[in-house]
Amino acid sequence: MAKVAPELQYSDEHEWVAREGGNLVSVGISAVATDALGDIVYVELPEVGSAVTAGETCGEVESTKSVSDLYAPVTGEVTEVNPAVVDDPALVNNDPYGAGWLFKVAAESDGPLLSAEDYAAKNGGEL
Repeated sequence: MAKVAPELQYSDEHEWVAREGGNLVSVGISAVATDALGDIVYVELPEVGSAVTAGETCGEVESTKSVSDLYAPVTGEVTEVNPAVVDDPALVNNDPYGAGWLFKVAAESDGPLLSAEDYAAKNGGEL
């Protein structure tokens, strides 16, 4: 069973949100998603300075099994992307809640987000 980090919030599309203080949030994809995708070989992230809208696509994740859209869990401006995952996409598989974070957003508003408990119950993950 895939691990769900209890301190995070999650979207229905398997992105996680970590509050970093003020309106800054980090975004990544859950271990539930990485398990389903298999080995991630490529990530396309939004550009720094671009606007993202909660529920809308903002990039993609390519694995040995499929290509999946990446959805913004919040609305706001992208302030940083993780160059390490662009250079080594396997980081997303190896440490989805740590070194495998994808991008940061100065959030204006949240999309619909689930608690870790609700996300785990809905997707068969464990806290």
